[in-house]
Amino acid sequence: MSLVTEEIKSKSEVYHGDQICQQKTKELLREVTLPNGLLPLKDITEVGYNEETGFVWLKQKNSITHKFEKIGKLVSYATEVTAHVEKGKIKKLNGVKTKELFIWITLSDIYVDDPPTGKITFQTPAGLSRTFPVSAFEVEEKASDVKEIKKVNGTVGGVKEV
Repeated sequence: MSLVTEEIKSKSEVYHGDQICQQKTKELLREVTLPNGLLPLKDITEVGYNEETGFVWLKQKNSITHKFEKIGKLVSYATEVTAHVEKGKIKKLNGVKTKELFIWITLSDIYVDDPPTGKITFQTPAGLSRTFPVSAFEVEEKASDVKEIKKVNGTVGGVKEV
């Protein structure tokens, strides 16, 4: 069952199509000062953001499992990922799990230290946490990608609903 209602959508910026959704995801992560590779989703069909409440959602065609090579960790992303974001933090995260030993553990919060220390912390609903270098979740962007993100006004590669 989706956490995203039509009422929420009506009060949010909504984008459709993988190209524009990839760009908007990176813009959002940059805006809240989190690493740009934190949400390596594929075939994104919809991204929405309610700036007033900080609620964000991402929908992709299929769930995926991604390995963050620099730390050797597997992370599973459901077809729908939702959260509340603010500067340096993702709270009330749904749809993301990490593999520890032989079990999948739900993540609920992600945050970077303020002032920045180069560390990022992942927390479970039970309060357990692990800290890693921020650099493990950063993806090098080509200059052309950054220019394209700055150039997009919300209509290239998808439809913007306001």
